[in-house]
Amino acid sequence: MRHPGWVLVIIGLLITGIGIVWLLSPSIPLLGKLPGDIRVEREHFRFYLPLTTCILLSLLLSGILWLVRYFSQ
Repeated sequence: MRHPGWVLVIIGLLITGIGIVWLLSPSIPLLGKLPGDIRVEREHFRFYLPLTTCILLSLLLSGILWLVRYFSQ
């Protein structure tokens, strides 16, 4: 993977993966509605902090990256 072309291929795959997740995210029923996600809605004010969702996605991505590093060695 020392050739710069491989870096561009990997970046392209990452962007494609993000795009697919972005398109499919409205159809995932629990994403953003987990217990621990903070939502405050008032008359002229709306605040949303997906705390639990962020922690869950962070753990998932950390596990995937750990597996990639483990199998690439």
